[in-house]
Amino acid sequence: MAHADEKTTKVHYICQTYVEQKPGRDGQTSLKIGKQFQYSTASEAQNRAEREAQSEDCAGADAYMISEDPNSGEVGSPSFLVRLGNVPEFDDF
Repeated sequence: MAHADEKTTKVHYICQTYVEQKPGRDGQTSLKIGKQFQYSTASEAQNRAEREAQSEDCAGADAYMISEDPNSGEVGSPSFLVRLGNVPEFDDF
């Protein structure tokens, strides 16, 4: 017999784009989040990332999924579907 609270994980599929910020005092160009879109399937998020990465003002794009426990609100680490262009290191995420 299945319990109602056995399936407590909700999966979010996200496309996130990055834009380059102008160099700061140190002369380094940095990335900041441009846009963020949420989808109901992995393929939708990946397709959007591929389209966004081709945009002239987009430095790079990620498509990833994260799991959320709705009971506790805890969110797991991202699992990347695709990383395109200039994207931050995973440690910077």
